[in-house]
Amino acid sequence: MSTYYDPHSGIPVDPVTSLYRLGAGGPSLPAGLAAAGATGRKVALLHIDIDRFGAINESMGPMMGDQVLATIAHRLSKAMPAGGWLWRLGSDEFLAGIGYRHEEPDGVALAERLRDAFDAPLSIPPYVLRVNLAIGIAVYPEDAQDAAGLLAQAEQAVRLAKREGRNGVGMSSLPDAPAQTPETVSRTVVDAMANNEFTLFYQPTANAQDGSIDAVSVLLRWQTPMHGMLRPSSFLDLIERSGLSARVDYWVVNRALAQLAKWRDEGMDYLNIAVHLANPMLLRPDCVDLIGQMLHKFQIPAQAVEFEISESVLALDARNVADTLAGLRALGATLTVRDFGMGGLGLAALAQYPLDRLKIDRSLIHNVASDPRAAAIVRGIIALGHRLGMKVTAKGVETEAELNFLRRNHCDFFLGHLFSPPRPAEDIGDLIRRRFLLPEAFATTRPERTLLLLDDETNVLNSLVRLFRRDGYRLLTAASVREAFDLLASNTVQVIVSDQRMPDMNGTEFLERVRDLYPDTMRMVLSGYTDLAMITDAINRGAIYRFLTKPWNDDELREHIRDAFRAHERTSTYEESF
Repeated sequence: MSTYYDPHSGIPVDPVTSLYRLGAGGPSLPAGLAAAGATGRKVALLHIDIDRFGAINESMGPMMGDQVLATIAHRLSKAMPAGGWLWRLGSDEFLAGIGYRHEEPDGVALAERLRDAFDAPLSIPPYVLRVNLAIGIAVYPEDAQDAAGLLAQAEQAVRLAKREGRNGVGMSSLPDAPAQTPETVSRTVVDAMANNEFTLFYQPTANAQDGSIDAVSVLLRWQTPMHGMLRPSSFLDLIERSGLSARVDYWVVNRALAQLAKWRDEGMDYLNIAVHLANPMLLRPDCVDLIGQMLHKFQIPAQAVEFEISESVLALDARNVADTLAGLRALGATLTVRDFGMGGLGLAALAQYPLDRLKIDRSLIHNVASDPRAAAIVRGIIALGHRLGMKVTAKGVETEAELNFLRRNHCDFFLGHLFSPPRPAEDIGDLIRRRFLLPEAFATTRPERTLLLLDDETNVLNSLVRLFRRDGYRLLTAASVREAFDLLASNTVQVIVSDQRMPDMNGTEFLERVRDLYPDTMRMVLSGYTDLAMITDAINRGAIYRFLTKPWNDDELREHIRDAFRAHERTSTYEESF
């Protein structure tokens, strides 16, 4: 049998998964424990078992089984944080380890991260396979003092997890209890709510312009006394079978708004929140009234709330869904299609419903920096969203390479472990207060967008500078046409905004000259003076891209400028392709 070696270290690796084997020259668990003991750290060892892998081998053959294992190993490797260890242990078993100090991500956080990586199925043509992980966690030094003892404890924990049910962590999976009656299932959920076992985690969303926190997304967790912390994939089916999905979702929205009100009262009035609106809640005829009452109760403006809608409910084409979405939009809330690209939503539905954002499913993001097909799909979704006047959020951003690709392609928002894993409210407050995530990454990848502002009124220029500074543009200001031409001669400018009435030349005349000198610029007039015939003529001749009026609405004006930069970038990309 051939021996395979790591090309960088020269150490033998497993030929199927390209991972190190435990004790075969790769990362040493005993050495890791010794280093942790010397530095006062803990070590979490995760024993990972692939649920029902034997059935894959039997039904598809060992060659396909090897491909599945290789794909699983690749996903696990990508999900591992820097400094973590990953080994192949046996046929369908892996080991992962992480060292950590107090308040750093621990074994449970790593298990969540690994399971998040398998939310999307594996695509191994001609098969699409759903993979579940059973994970046992043992912690040094609490559970064992040496490597052998820690391995034994982790193996015992994964056995318990597999007995409890599929897709569990340690003992953190509810039993798959088909013998339960609807009454007992409902009682389980009702008791959990009464005992405050449900809790919310929060994950920040970063703005593409500068990494500022735009919102926090809400994720439901269940802290059970018998099985530990459960993710939604472990219990949503139970809640659906209980018939209490709408009731639980009402609790989620109510608790999320209460937390947002607390943060905003503490001075974080810039913060928004994104919460999934489950299908049963959305289908209720009184949904809009209930949401409105909660917003009033907590004194939260609807503009601060983003409701994520599943593709599945939009595909129903139910009248009350359209009415509910229109009602939420009338309140002022933002409406987002959740995990776009995975639910088979037809394009007609995007045009039919009043939607504001698309959230790209994480499975489409993972290979976006290296796979041309994945890159093309993501580019297409971003372009589609923008053409429909929607913002686009990328979910599951894990690496700076993914971030850089998405920023270059003008994705608007990001969330993922690169910025922060989901955390409980008490652990994420300091991060929110900082407002900016990974400023060094955004500084090195920020696109150079230069905006020239021309107005002979100093107070207007100052107002515009204050307004656009937050969007990260390079700003140039001119109080006269001569100054503007001087700036254009010495700077690369993409977008120009000019007043119409100025002493030496009106705005449309100035922009006609700019068109001849710098035809690739996007030229806009901002004025309180309207000569419709002149403006129409200038637009028809291609001198100006858009006419905007004073006084302006800040949000609308910022969006017009963003649209102009996007239009310039689309034109530049198209021309470069020839």
